[in-house]
Amino acid sequence: MIQKMPNIQTRFGQRVRELRRAQGYSQESFAAFVGLDRTYVGGIERGERNPSLKNIELIARSLGITISELFNKM
Repeated sequence: MIQKMPNIQTRFGQRVRELRRAQGYSQESFAAFVGLDRTYVGGIERGERNPSLKNIELIARSLGITISELFNKM
């Protein structure tokens, strides 16, 4: 049986969570640093939100990486 891959929003959220945690940020402290609401960041990490390109760029810059690096390993 072929295993179904999680959707792009879920994979993106998992990637953001992985990178945020690797840098030692709590969800709340990261949201404050980025300038986004904590519940919005939580929604992204759970795959419930579809962030705009503007917010994707903001997240990448806040993590000190490029957008392509953010999408790497997804």
